Amino acid sequence: MINRKSRDEIKRMRHAGHIVALVHQKMKEVVEPGISTKELDNIAMHIIKENRAIPTFLGYSGFPASICTSINEQVVHGIPSEDVILKEGDIIAIDVGATYGGMVGDSAWSYRVGKVSDEVDKLMKVTEESLYAGIEQMRPGNVLDDISKAIEAVANREGYGIVRQYGGHGVGHEMHEDPFLFNYSVGDNTLIKSNMAIAIEPMLNLGGDDVVVSKEDGWTVSTKDGKPSAHFEHTVIATDDGPLITTKLMN
Repeated sequence: MINRKSRDEIKRMRHAGHIVALVHQKMKEVVEPGISTKELDNIAMHIIKENRAIPTFLGYSGFPASICTSINEQVVHGIPSEDVILKEGDIIAIDVGATYGGMVGDSAWSYRVGKVSDEVDKLMKVTEESLYAGIEQMRPGNVLDDISKAIEAVANREGYGIVRQYGGHGVGHEMHEDPFLFNYSVGDNTLIKSNMAIAIEPMLNLGGDDVVVSKEDGWTVSTKDGKPSAHFEHTVIATDDGPLITTKLMN
């Protein structure tokens, strides 16, 4: 069942999204060679809690941290660790969730660690472009496949792999609600209605589509061919005035 959000629920989602955006604002400042992913997690936890919110990811199905930190060939669900130190040329996808007033904000962003290669830089720019292409289709009267096709078209233009097993999702009272949103066309004609909320999150690979889950931690998803992956995500609400991105800083 797809829940449409009330005015009050949207207000709380925007506040939750603002807190998520505060975390990303700080991540942009502190992501640099030499910092550990555990330090990033500690910083994110502090910002979320000082804003009277709850880190949505912490304890979710047993996840042990407040953010996901996925480096280079890691796609999603990387676990922060004191032993994982960022180095020059890495890219890191940081996924952040915050719950405020019972409502969730969820956003991921990929960051350059120092200077990255030209091909990785392009992968990041194109993945971000595909996110906004998808967001543009988040309008009442469209269908979910309009979003999927928009993301897929950008990926196909550059010949990038599209992660098939993971995608976007409804969001609100829970981090994962109906519907599931594919990042490639499957012909899903589910109608987008006003006040529906979806976390749109393309994950594109420099190589092929296939990914594997770590047997060691049971969480970290990586590309099967070991090539880099980028991940960008915003929580978006369909409104009669156009797509409303809730995971941005509020004025």
